[in-house]
Amino acid sequence: MAALSDSALARIVDLRHLRSGDLDPLLDEETQVWHDKLDWDFHASAALVRRFLDMQALNGYALVMNGHPVGYCYFVSEEKKGLIGDLYVMHDFVSVEAEERLLGAVVDTLVKTPYVQRIESQLMMLRNGAKIDLPQRAHLRMHGRTFMEIDLKHVARLPERRAAHAVLIDSWTERKQDESAALIANAYQGHIDAEINDQYRSPSGARRFLTNIIQYPGCGSFFQPASFVALDQETGKLCGICLSSLVHSDVGHITQVCVSKAVRGSGVGYQLIRRSLDSLARHGCRKASLTVTSANQEAIELYERMGFHKSRDFAAYVWENFSRR
Repeated sequence: MAALSDSALARIVDLRHLRSGDLDPLLDEETQVWHDKLDWDFHASAALVRRFLDMQALNGYALVMNGHPVGYCYFVSEEKKGLIGDLYVMHDFVSVEAEERLLGAVVDTLVKTPYVQRIESQLMMLRNGAKIDLPQRAHLRMHGRTFMEIDLKHVARLPERRAAHAVLIDSWTERKQDESAALIANAYQGHIDAEINDQYRSPSGARRFLTNIIQYPGCGSFFQPASFVALDQETGKLCGICLSSLVHSDVGHITQVCVSKAVRGSGVGYQLIRRSLDSLARHGCRKASLTVTSANQEAIELYERMGFHKSRDFAAYVWENFSRR
C-alpha cells in the first residue's frame, strides 16, 4: 500500500499523453485481479483500453509515480451523459487519496463539459468507495449493488415450475431487439434501476443498452445459446427476456433479466433464469454470476432461492444537477 505522502507526490496525467505500453504493468495486474476476485476474463476489455490509448482517443487520467502509471480512470461521453468506465490503482500504490484524486479529476472534467448533464458509474475495482471524499457530493446519489454467484453443478435440481401466466420460452434473436427494448423501457418505469441507468427509461435508450451488451466486452462476450425470451401463449407478445454472456471460458453471467409488469411475480422470471443457467451448465460453465441493486430485495430473494449467494458489494454513482464553476 502507498503511504499518503506517496500518493500526494504522484502526478495526474491525461491518458491521451500515454500509450498502451505505458499502462501494460497496470493493465496486466488489473486483468489478474478480475480473474482472482470475480473469475472474470478482463483481456478483451484491456485490449479495448490499449487500442483507444494508441489512437489517443481514450479520455481520462493516469496517476503517475516516478514516471510510471500506477492507476487510471477513463470516461466516455454520449449525448448529455458522461460514463466513467473503470478506475483501478495498483495494489502497492492504492490508497484513499489515490482513488480520490483519479475520480475527482474525471468528475471535475465531466462537470466542466458544457453539454454533460448527468454522470453515471459502477466501479467494481474501487476499493475505498466508502472512505473517499466523493466529488460533487451534494449532487450525488449512491445505490448499493450486489454481485452474486451460483455453482452450476446443482442447477439440474431446480424444478421446472410452470408459471402462473402461460408462456412459451424461446431462444432470443436479434430480431427481438426492438421488442426487447420496448419491454425494458416499460418494465423499468418507476424502478430504482432506471435511476441508476437512464437508458432504461426509453425504447431508444434500451436499444443502445442492448447493443452495448451484445457488441462490447464490458459484460463479457454475449452468449446467444443461453439467452431466452418469454412469449405470452395467448397473444404471442414478448413478456420477458433473460440475456447471458461468457465472462470466462467456463463462467457465465446473466446480463439482463426483465419481465413485463403484467406477468411480474408469476414465475416467468424464474423460468427464464433457470433455462439460461441450464444452458450455461450444458455449455460447460461451472458457475454463473449476476449483479442486482441491493434494495431490490424481491429479486435477491428469488436469486437466493435458486442457489445464488452474495459475493461482493459495490456502488452505483449518479451525479445530476451539478454546479459548474
